[in-house]
Amino acid sequence: MADLGSTCVLVYDVGGSHISAAICSGPDYRLGPVAQAHHPQEQSSNAFLDVLTQQAAQVGASRSCVAGASLAMPGPFDYETGVSWMRHKMPYLYGTNLGHALAKRLGWKDGQVQFLNDAAAFLWGELGAGAARGVTRAVGITLGTGVGSAFAANGCVQTSGPGIPPGGEIWNLPFEGGIVEDMISTRALKKNYRQATGRDREVADIAAGASGDPVAEEVFAHFGADLGRVLRTLFAEFAPEIVVLGGGIARSAQLFLPAAENALQGFPVQLRVSSLGDRAPLIGACVDWFVRSAQKTSGGHEVSGHDLSRAEESASKLQGA
Repeated sequence: MADLGSTCVLVYDVGGSHISAAICSGPDYRLGPVAQAHHPQEQSSNAFLDVLTQQAAQVGASRSCVAGASLAMPGPFDYETGVSWMRHKMPYLYGTNLGHALAKRLGWKDGQVQFLNDAAAFLWGELGAGAARGVTRAVGITLGTGVGSAFAANGCVQTSGPGIPPGGEIWNLPFEGGIVEDMISTRALKKNYRQATGRDREVADIAAGASGDPVAEEVFAHFGADLGRVLRTLFAEFAPEIVVLGGGIARSAQLFLPAAENALQGFPVQLRVSSLGDRAPLIGACVDWFVRSAQKTSGGHEVSGHDLSRAEESASKLQGA
């Protein structure tokens, strides 16, 4: 049985190709060994829950007194009730109440399993122990198959407010005759490279050969310029101090960051690459858990992420882990 008074949380990051899990301690956000698994070959909710349960055992959740579980999930997903509404990815989870099902598997109460958007988890991680710690207004952007986004004001992730699109999501906002995801995603990079060369290559392969491939260099520069225009246009009202970039494409930031910064000249924002990498959503799921716990303790009043100051003390440990 999980212990509600514990300072450890079982955290998950459910990605497009694999699932990561770990035990994260608070309030220092120390991440234990990470267990990774591919999505199940059997396309069913039970098989998916089998993977989550096995990972919980692998990281020691069954042997540790953890307060509960916090899962970073892509959308569309009802993060309050724990019900998945995804059709285009993991369709076998559609309509499944994962919160209830996982709590039952682990012998917990329903309220001990919580969910948050994966992009919000990414930004919470960077706010708590990464590139955005100590920053009042920040935006997190994950660049990959899709475009994830999250906004933070006063050190806390927000999904509404001046300059924040509905739910904090920018991927489907109209932009230059299409939507944002048409401009800054894996699909956009692959399309531009294919149009220029006639070859269909994965983004990682394009990046790996960029030093000897002028077309690849140009494609990434074009991507950076598009990214800069998107940020300048969409974030003018919100006016973030920094934008933290994560996701698979951000691993090749050196190829597109100069063009993005050039497109942002005169716009008062700093671009930073994630300092936590793949660990950011896991740590962010833990940060979110403790922020919610603090809000419950304070009677529902908003708690600033900056109040969790011990996260900064452990940042160097996390980066060196």
